[in-house]
Amino acid sequence: MNSPLPQKTIELRKPRAKLAPLPPGACHRFHAIVKPVGAQCNLDCAYCYYLHKEEMLGQARQPRMADEMLEEHIRQYIEAQTGDEVVFSWQGGEPTILGVDFFRKVVALQERHRKPGQRIENDLQTNGTLLDAEWATFLKQHDFLVGLSCDGPQDLHDRYRLTKGGATTHAKVVAAARLLQQHDVPFSVLCVVNRDNAQQPLEVYRFLTRELGARRLQFISCVEPKSFASVAPQHQSPAAQPLVGSRAARPGTPDSVVTDWSVAPEDWGHFLSAVWDDWYANDYGKVHIDLFENVVAQSLGMPAQRCITAEFCGKSLAIEHSGEVFSCDHYVYPEYRLGNIADTHWSEMAYTERQQGFGFAKRDTLPRDCRECPHLKLCWGECPKNRLVRTSSGEPGLNYLCPGLKHFYSHIQRDMPRILQQVSRYLERIQR
Repeated sequence: MNSPLPQKTIELRKPRAKLAPLPPGACHRFHAIVKPVGAQCNLDCAYCYYLHKEEMLGQARQPRMADEMLEEHIRQYIEAQTGDEVVFSWQGGEPTILGVDFFRKVVALQERHRKPGQRIENDLQTNGTLLDAEWATFLKQHDFLVGLSCDGPQDLHDRYRLTKGGATTHAKVVAAARLLQQHDVPFSVLCVVNRDNAQQPLEVYRFLTRELGARRLQFISCVEPKSFASVAPQHQSPAAQPLVGSRAARPGTPDSVVTDWSVAPEDWGHFLSAVWDDWYANDYGKVHIDLFENVVAQSLGMPAQRCITAEFCGKSLAIEHSGEVFSCDHYVYPEYRLGNIADTHWSEMAYTERQQGFGFAKRDTLPRDCRECPHLKLCWGECPKNRLVRTSSGEPGLNYLCPGLKHFYSHIQRDMPRILQQVSRYLERIQR
């Protein structure tokens, strides 16, 4: 088991919370993804959007969140929220590199700073290769929800998800899933849908559910502009954006705007549609797919459960091991740095006008095609980081995945009336 390296003492000003008054019934609430090891990982996934942060942010060879910074984050994060639940999300890099003792410290500090009546939840995103019985026992004991990365059957998973030495990882991920199941640890499989596994939607879905035994799934579209390692999102030249549907708006061509491993827009739509059909025919009510549950909720007029399909974003930030805070996990670039918790309280950064502007821009910068789209309230332009192409009329800022998203939202309309009727009846029963 790896242990954190010795750490230097960090000078902290320990700022106090500054919370503006709210109307009765409202509460201060936001979410942050914690990167306690920065970009460090024991894998070298070709499509990873975060490994390059090591160089961009000038991180140490083995970055670690120092004990003082860890407690300061936990204290401030809890202070800055007045709801009855506070959710801590631990990601990387690979957070399990820190070892179980680091997370024992985490839960002890959370208990120390928890407000009366406040519920603390933890989730941990991992590649699974370092999990063992000690980890599983701890995760079960402290009610962690685990996100386990797996891209489908072995040939598809091992195409991109290799170790630093080039070794395959699929067998270790399957072993991790079995370990979690044996210890009754709840887990969700996170599947990155890339250019390759997008071609085999049913093979991917059926492996994850029928062979791996997953009952919670997250499908994440793999989309990165070729300049992602050096240019911040929405800082690319609008004039350089290709037209939607053009050759440059697809992966695998010399003039493509995206990396070769990015999923093609149409393939994303076909992947989701094929999985939807199999899920609805065989697993409806048994397998929970966040993207599908989200579209049902939004169709009922409920709030989006995912930031990428919400009207506004900006409520999910990111904090690096150094205490540096950024507007979003996908916006960890100097241009989106908000400050450092060593001298500025979480509450001041999370609720600033600057961060609110970042969130409102998701809606306010939509091109006309989006504003007039019949699927607007299911999509809201998806994630702003993916707005890499121009509309057919030449307006910049259209989401790269737009053709696929339109296909998917149109495809599911045949099933939605029945689903919405069933869900509405269920909600009526439980509310009586």
